Amino acid sequence: MRALYTAATGMMAQELNVQVISNNIANVRTTGYKRQRVHFQDLLYEHFRRAGTQTSDQNTQVPAGTFVGSGVKTSSTGRVMSQGNLTPTEKQYDVAIRGEGFFRIQMPDGRTAYSRDGSFDLDSQGRLVTRDGYVVQPGITVPNNATGVSINAQGTVEVTLPGQTAPQQLGQIQLSRFINKVGLESIGDNLFVETAGSGPAIDGLGGEEGFGTLQQNYLEEGNVQAVTELSSLIAAQRAYEMNSKVISAADQMMQSTSQIMR
Repeated sequence: MRALYTAATGMMAQELNVQVISNNIANVRTTGYKRQRVHFQDLLYEHFRRAGTQTSDQNTQVPAGTFVGSGVKTSSTGRVMSQGNLTPTEKQYDVAIRGEGFFRIQMPDGRTAYSRDGSFDLDSQGRLVTRDGYVVQPGITVPNNATGVSINAQGTVEVTLPGQTAPQQLGQIQLSRFINKVGLESIGDNLFVETAGSGPAIDGLGGEEGFGTLQQNYLEEGNVQAVTELSSLIAAQRAYEMNSKVISAADQMMQSTSQIMR
């Protein structure tokens, strides 16, 4: 019976939906996390009579056709790239982006990854790195005797050195943006890499046209709304249950049919 297979596609789709929602909820406190959203599409239809079909010699036509769908499929699990709330941390190397852009991160294999997580620190060489030790481009090294580190809205890093009154500029944190940032591929560790779908990175600096500004001593929270995710979870659970009811009903109908045929 067709209803069995149709309802099965609905159950599989809602199972994936629940998995995505659970991942969002698990990352509700992940810095710079962008929540995922599942998009669905209906499957092919079988047409028994198409709309507009001629029904008599007088050219009368059927106003509405007769057709049955075959279920649902998942079209994408895209990310919602909206801005998360900025929270103060009181750490001098924590930086948040207010607006468009991603931090450029140098991976150990030479690739460039991109992140909204600005929870940076210094490694043993004084380089500005992520919590996993990946270098923040363009590679800023802070002297071990530096004091009063400051990062302005444009990403310029300045420090005060002993015996000097004027601050010394060490470099400027670079940002990147994409024509289609939803097309970025997540590789874990709060990192993304570009794909053919995202297009090439457009590099720039904070405050330039199309780019956001940087804010020191702040981090961007994930954009997950717990109440919204719980509501979506309940809706997905109910949809899953309804599809399972369809399978039960179809099974009972098939049983009744087989008993009649006996």
